[in-house]
Amino acid sequence: MSMFQVFNISGSAVSAQSQRLNTVASNLANADTVAGPDGSAYKARQVVFQTELMGAAGAAGVRVSTINESDAAGRRVHDPKHPSADADGYVTYSNVNAVEEMVNMISASRSYQNNVEVMNTAKTLLQKTLQLGS
Repeated sequence: MSMFQVFNISGSAVSAQSQRLNTVASNLANADTVAGPDGSAYKARQVVFQTELMGAAGAAGVRVSTINESDAAGRRVHDPKHPSADADGYVTYSNVNAVEEMVNMISASRSYQNNVEVMNTAKTLLQKTLQLGS
């Protein structure tokens, strides 16, 4: 594997983790939203990764294949005075679990940082190699 493939592989991972971070941010921003006029609340989204072949050497990177919506039921809270309450006095909130999303955010952030560090290390090795040749 060439050093330049390291950039491609880590770059694909950085891009995928960036999309994951954006999805987590969207989920967290909508954690306390209430069902809209159509009666459906925001549904948590999860990023699904897929292996992606990169070049003829058999190296593999990663890409986002889909972003799935959770089918879990929204959180229902009894609040008959709320303007969005149903006939029984319940308000339906999104199904986002803020604790799980924070764990996802930390995991994605660390993966992102690790891949940036891989690229920085590869860059340093290439610079040292060029210095040896001069």
